[in-house]
Amino acid sequence: MTNQQLISKIEQLKRDKNVVILAHYYARPEVQDIADFIGDSLQLARQAATTQADIILFCGVHFMAETAAILSPTKKVLSPTPYAGCSLAEGVTAEDLRKWKSDHPGGLVVSYVNTTAEVKSETDYCVTSSNALEVVERLPKDKPILFGPDKNLGTYIARKLHRDMDIWKACCFVHDRIDADSLLDMAEQYPDADILIHPESLGATSDKVLNHPRCFMYSTSGILSHAAKSNKKRFVIATEPGVMHLLRKNSPEKEFIPVQPSNLCYHMKEAGLFEVYEALNKEQYVVTVPEDIRKKAELPLNRMLKG
Repeated sequence: MTNQQLISKIEQLKRDKNVVILAHYYARPEVQDIADFIGDSLQLARQAATTQADIILFCGVHFMAETAAILSPTKKVLSPTPYAGCSLAEGVTAEDLRKWKSDHPGGLVVSYVNTTAEVKSETDYCVTSSNALEVVERLPKDKPILFGPDKNLGTYIARKLHRDMDIWKACCFVHDRIDADSLLDMAEQYPDADILIHPESLGATSDKVLNHPRCFMYSTSGILSHAAKSNKKRFVIATEPGVMHLLRKNSPEKEFIPVQPSNLCYHMKEAGLFEVYEALNKEQYVVTVPEDIRKKAELPLNRMLKG
């Protein structure tokens, strides 16, 4: 089948089965183009929690589909591929958190949304890169805090808030390659550009980057918002290059330069139009979460959604 034939069949299946397609900014461009909603983890979680569709097809990685299954337990949640992993989500286990809590009675666990359902079930507060600073800032100062699993985001938050926290040592393999030297080199090479950086990046832990007047830390949605509102015409983008598609689509008159154009998340790129069609046609790769885990994981996710 041609791409256009696949798109037509997907659209028909969506109507026949009352499907909503959610896609992350890092998904393939052709998948973003057929999605009903494109967003970062927080935006997509909100869509999953409120959708009236009978079936949610989640074009992202596995923990995102799990999040949808936690928040919409009466819906059928599908993934276009059997398992799209995440180095960050796989970097910590529920047992790791139970051990930390045992060693720190009364301590609070703050987990980035990029975690498995089991890890969320052992979490007190779930956060995204867009609300992590605000959530951590509100937590009691007299309690020990574990922030995980992303070491770079945790270090960035600790420095911004001057807060002492235990920080787990996992990372996103894509963002961990975006170091300070890469960012500062691009700032020098493009003196008229703003440097828009995801705080999962290794460079987010550098004082030289944090203090640079043209370096800005944002969630993926924040990067898009800054670029759309700014009067500048050139931007260096320091996150997974999949976001370039929507940036260029939204602002074709502006120039967007990926800091590392070949630094891709192959997990996010597993699903194409054919995989989307097959998942909808066969209703395959259903994502479920055991009810005992789902109930426990729902609390920190709802805290996240409330801000």
